[in-house]
Amino acid sequence: MLEHFQWFPFLAAITVLTMSPGVDTILVMRNAAAGGWRLGFLTSLGICMGLFAHATVSALGLSVILLGSAGLFTAFKLVGAAYLVYLGVQALRSGIRSKELTFTDAKSPITMTSMGSFRQGLLSNVLNPKPIIFYMAFLPQFIDPSHSALAQSLFMATLHFTLAMVWQTFLAVMVHKARIWLARPKVAQVLDSLTGVLLVGFGVKLALSQR
Repeated sequence: MLEHFQWFPFLAAITVLTMSPGVDTILVMRNAAAGGWRLGFLTSLGICMGLFAHATVSALGLSVILLGSAGLFTAFKLVGAAYLVYLGVQALRSGIRSKELTFTDAKSPITMTSMGSFRQGLLSNVLNPKPIIFYMAFLPQFIDPSHSALAQSLFMATLHFTLAMVWQTFLAVMVHKARIWLARPKVAQVLDSLTGVLLVGFGVKLALSQR
């Protein structure tokens, strides 16, 4: 299967997409700063699991329905934007309250849980219509019509999943290694505030974006 698959263009494209800074990078790095590489890894896992949902939707043609309906697209887009703004406001509130992202102080509990990290990553990806648009526009040119579109889409999503997990886990580990510096109250406050501003900005940008 996929004997005519153009590997290098696809791999090059998803590598650039994966390594480009965005919401995924921000969430992984912030959660890794808040709770170590494990929470960053789980955030990345949630994000990357969302890729299979987008690949499935694209292969089944549901993206055509979504993108063809202005009302559905707008509703989906606004839900995703609202979630990003919500995450941003939470980070800003944390920054204003000057809550340290502490690793060494046992009296300072980490509010972010493993399931919370995974859920944040998953919802931030699934509720974002941009990956749907990307998969719908990009994957078909690599699909062999003589074979199952769904199987091929999921296979390509698996490649994307692998690359993204490796890159984002690397980022989480690097942030974890800098945890002592990141645990300083002032640094933590700046990190939270910057994260909040960026997430709110991404949310507003998504809300204002056109198909």
